[in-house]
Amino acid sequence: MNELFQLILAGVTVGFIYALVGMGFTVIYNSSGIINFSQGEFVMAGGMSAVFLLKAGMPFWLAFLLSILITAILGIILWKLIDLSKERSVISMIILTLGYSIALRGLAEVVFDKELHTLPSFVSDGAFEIWGATLTYQASLVIVVSLVIVAFLYLFFKKTKTGKAMVAASDNVESAKLMGIDIKKILMLNFTISAVIASIGGLLLAPITSTNYEIGIMLGLKGFSAAVIGGLSQPFGAVVGGLILGISESLVAGYISSEYKDAVAFIALLGILFFMPGGIFSNLKAKRV
Repeated sequence: MNELFQLILAGVTVGFIYALVGMGFTVIYNSSGIINFSQGEFVMAGGMSAVFLLKAGMPFWLAFLLSILITAILGIILWKLIDLSKERSVISMIILTLGYSIALRGLAEVVFDKELHTLPSFVSDGAFEIWGATLTYQASLVIVVSLVIVAFLYLFFKKTKTGKAMVAASDNVESAKLMGIDIKKILMLNFTISAVIASIGGLLLAPITSTNYEIGIMLGLKGFSAAVIGGLSQPFGAVVGGLILGISESLVAGYISSEYKDAVAFIALLGILFFMPGGIFSNLKAKRV
């Protein structure tokens, strides 16, 4: 039982990272109908920027903030490219975000390097026991920060004027325009929020696992899987999807083989698309963010 609980705790930690990436997908999809396949590169940009800013001699807190700012700017640039595009079909938008993903990955390879890097832990290297299982302070920080972000987003969309404007714009664009809501600014804010969430995920993950210029590929795919599992139309379904995915991966790696861990996301994605295309919350009334 101790071994099982240890695997579950490890899965929860990674699952929250997938959830953060997945929430980025749902925030953009629910506001614009666009699936942003460069979301994983925002995770990479957050972690890698912080690594090299620290190497440049910046204080930790400043490197942390600048890496988030850099990633936010990358999100704004993506929105500007989409806004300038004359072709707004689903296929063209997918190709545009994929192209942006490839461009960011190539840029990171040139600006940074191909080596693996690890950020120092944000907290001490200690750990504490829960029912016989060990949870490091860094892993617990991932869980706490992820929950804080989820709570913040919920309160932002429910309680603030800007959040409510974003909800209104996603529900009915024309009515939102008549109410004086600037749709372009709202969509740009959505892309910025999505990039910031992803960058925080990259910063939280880098002290636990190594990061490099191509880490975003797999994280993006798993984040997308988490979003689809929970339901793209359900803003916080990605949290449940990410936890299911992370725990499943951990159990497969622990009891079968780590070689099959990455296959879990794709098997789960195919299963959901075949049997529950709307995600596990498809029976709930879809509410666009």
